[in-house]
Amino acid sequence: MMSLYVVAAIVLAVALGYTTKINIGLFAIAFAYLLGCFGMGLSPSEIIAMWPLKIFFIIFSVCLFYSFAIVNGTLEKLAEHLLYLCRNVPHLLPYAVFLTACLIAGLGAGYYTVLAFMAPLTLLLCQRTGMSLILGGMAVNYGALGGANFVSSQSGIIFRGLMTGLGVPESEAFINGLAIFASTMVIPLVVITAFVFFAGHGRALKNAAVAIETPSPLNREQKITLWLTLLMMLIVLAGPIAHILFPGNATVTFVNSKVDIGLIASVFSVIALMLKLGDERKAIASLPWGTLIMICGVGMLISVAIKAGAIDALASWIGGNIPPVLVALVFGVVAALMSIFASTLGVVTPALFPMVPPLAAAMSIDPMVLFISIVVGAQATSISPFSSGGSLILSSCADEQSRTRLFPQLLLRAAPIGFVAAMLFNLALTFI
Repeated sequence: MMSLYVVAAIVLAVALGYTTKINIGLFAIAFAYLLGCFGMGLSPSEIIAMWPLKIFFIIFSVCLFYSFAIVNGTLEKLAEHLLYLCRNVPHLLPYAVFLTACLIAGLGAGYYTVLAFMAPLTLLLCQRTGMSLILGGMAVNYGALGGANFVSSQSGIIFRGLMTGLGVPESEAFINGLAIFASTMVIPLVVITAFVFFAGHGRALKNAAVAIETPSPLNREQKITLWLTLLMMLIVLAGPIAHILFPGNATVTFVNSKVDIGLIASVFSVIALMLKLGDERKAIASLPWGTLIMICGVGMLISVAIKAGAIDALASWIGGNIPPVLVALVFGVVAALMSIFASTLGVVTPALFPMVPPLAAAMSIDPMVLFISIVVGAQATSISPFSSGGSLILSSCADEQSRTRLFPQLLLRAAPIGFVAAMLFNLALTFI
């Protein structure tokens, strides 16, 4: 019975957060305390210990370092330069938008930050070149999502943290993270290609005149920030990749055991401050505090659900009622429906990832397939106008007329197309 109460609390926390616009994590913390202490007899100390400290520290420290690139304008300037380079091939502009958003997000800006400054620029390009709003919106949205899923960027770090928290070895979580990143890059490219070459959108772009002003060069602070960011990514990736290539080498194993992205990012943040690459107060203020509270708050409630046996019960029900060949598809559908109203990072993956290890073991399914299907499904509907990504794109429209025209296109075309593509991918992934 307590399992049902906890599941109901998760649903209620999401519903209350969506309707009241209050952070879902705050409701989740309250429900974790009330159900854990008064319903299950846990002590307050046990509830507080459920705060996912490791994930919190990693997100905090990594985002703190990456925030210098946001505060001093490095990422925005880099985006301008990349788009300027593509001015002579306007029919490839959707790919340029997608890859630019992906690169900027992969360098650590995170999904929401990239959309915040790339969406207005993309919609302006749509007006100047004849590129359709729906194609531009999909390109920037899915590019930001794919880049943020990179193993050393914001979403990728969260996915890896959730997996290791479930007992998945670090090396396996790293490989799973790379697979998630690759999957969320392939699907959008296929969808964009279908739009450009088979839906007639490419013809409108071929003869377009792209008016992009020559961007100013990067200043000293921006150049140093960019090189530091690339250096940190190289250091963070070198250890796990070397360990995968040389698993028996004692030196590689030792070095890899000392690599921690959160601690490395903390060192680089000190270097950035010493080099005066940005204002410390502005950098701290730009951290995604709302996302941190949501992820950790929901994580506490999910821990209570695990303690109550709710996750095992749901996994057992799926294992007994869903054929193995359809499990990935079902996870994708559930994640997509949840993502329409809830955050992928803060709600969907913390709620569904814990079911993967027991299900994968019971049904002889590769856990990687299920992890991928959850993320792919959740991000398929992120462009819905009711979701955070779609609403950010709508708010970037220059006028009410464009906003009115784009709303049904996102709801009735972009979201369904993304959903169908994701589900077909999940099915193919199961058989492959």
